[in-house]
Amino acid sequence: MADHPASLQTASVQPASEQPVLVFDGGCPFCRHFAELTELRSGIAGLTIRDGRSDHGLRRQLRQQGWDLSQGAVVLAEGRVLHGAEAIQWICSRLHPSTSLLQLLAPLLATPQRARRTYPLLLLARRLALAIKGLPLDPDQPVGAGRNK
Repeated sequence: MADHPASLQTASVQPASEQPVLVFDGGCPFCRHFAELTELRSGIAGLTIRDGRSDHGLRRQLRQQGWDLSQGAVVLAEGRVLHGAEAIQWICSRLHPSTSLLQLLAPLLATPQRARRTYPLLLLARRLALAIKGLPLDPDQPVGAGRNK
């Protein structure tokens, strides 16, 4: 989301330790698998993951600051909030992959240009996975309330 000011205060969502945090949609099996692999095998020091679909308070804080989890993952790092392609590019540019999936994704998404071009495909995969599971795209919508946008 390029329209957010660079000076956005992230204190309410940034952990006091300043360790990087990946906030993902836990309802999406692709997102969950990527997040778990990233946390366990990425080599990114101190990275933690948080399921934004089940962490209502964090999701609400992010949305109040203009960051919509239904439009992409969020990384809280270095005093900034990164969203969507920028968040995934931040992760992939720092990976020291030890699994075949991360070895494939790291170079594919490690540059801003490739991440921006590829990220819509990841969102499409997320959309399909959530539809198959019967979950709404927007974690704030109740299950079964309307169709995925």
